[in-house]
Amino acid sequence: MQHRPRPLRTRFWTPGTIIMLLFMAVGGVCIVARHLGGLAYATHLDDAHPWGLWIGVDVASGVALAAGGFTTSFLAHILGRERYEPVLRSAILTAALGYTFVAIGVTLDIGRSWAIWKPMFFWNPHSALLEVAVCVMAYLTVLYIEFFPVVTERFGQRFRILAWMNRLIGPFMWVFIILGVVLSCMHPSSLGTLMLIAPTKVHPLWYTPILPLLFLLSAFAVGYPMVVFETGLATKSLHLESEMEILGPLSRFTVLVLGVYMVVKIGDMAVRGTYVYLLNGSMQSNSFLVKVVFGVVVPWFMLLSSRVRKSRGALFAASTLIVLGVLMNRINVFVVAYEAPYTKVHYFPSVSEIAVTAGLVAALMFLCRMAVTWLPVISAPFASPGPDMQNPKATEVR
Repeated sequence: MQHRPRPLRTRFWTPGTIIMLLFMAVGGVCIVARHLGGLAYATHLDDAHPWGLWIGVDVASGVALAAGGFTTSFLAHILGRERYEPVLRSAILTAALGYTFVAIGVTLDIGRSWAIWKPMFFWNPHSALLEVAVCVMAYLTVLYIEFFPVVTERFGQRFRILAWMNRLIGPFMWVFIILGVVLSCMHPSSLGTLMLIAPTKVHPLWYTPILPLLFLLSAFAVGYPMVVFETGLATKSLHLESEMEILGPLSRFTVLVLGVYMVVKIGDMAVRGTYVYLLNGSMQSNSFLVKVVFGVVVPWFMLLSSRVRKSRGALFAASTLIVLGVLMNRINVFVVAYEAPYTKVHYFPSVSEIAVTAGLVAALMFLCRMAVTWLPVISAPFASPGPDMQNPKATEVR
């Protein structure tokens, strides 16, 4: 049975949302401390470690894990697979929020936060970060434009200017959809390009001339698993019916793109001979093995099975492994594998760095909960009258 997207009208203030507020409050205090005392006061960064947790998780991982927006949009709108549209709005919402916090993470990490606008006007065409900065800003704008009809659907009758703006944008929406897909194929690879300028600082298991390609392929590979992951969390926490008739077929695409990534990654190691570092017992090699085995090989073999693709729990488990694998990959490249030869002290994030990251993740989840509660994002029906539900029958017919 097809259901239209609608606000869920569930009880918003729950123990979970209160815990999110606590994390957000602690993270907010640490953000203030970072700006008042500077990076040296709030972080463990130094000249040998110019970036750490905020870049590895908040920025690099945020860009990759937001790939569900453009991959699902490509499938539903450009390839015309309309059966996947019920999960498209939530994918775009997650991508928009993810990129918003990517921008916040970059702002926190650079020494002069107030100068973040300068790359838009003072270009350095020789910098890989120029393309990243321009594309991230442009794609974030495109995501908000793509999500704008959802806001208009909810508040357009109350605020006529929203309806007017939606009619103005509507005929050109196809341009923004294509632009979003194109932009998303550029800056993920450029983050890999950035690491190519440090051949003596990045461990050989990760340093490769095709690192930009690997970054792009891993973003493709995590797009659909991220949709399965976030849909699974929403289904469980909001007492919704499972959308396995959509998620199951969607996972078949993951078998292809994850398989391509695995073949390219292993083939690159074989060609360059870096497999000799795999079993040397170092932190880098152990971290690499955990990521490849449990983040790529195991979930790929799981998804080969039709029983896994048809099982809600097994599919969620495989998708979670892929999401964690890409997260670990970005942390590996930007933090674990990045070690200057002259380093005397190994980097480990400070308490405030961890608190800020946890606060940003909590804020993302908090805003996502607000959006699905008050905006027509979710189309899955309620599975049963849960304790958080407010007049579910009235919600279904809206």
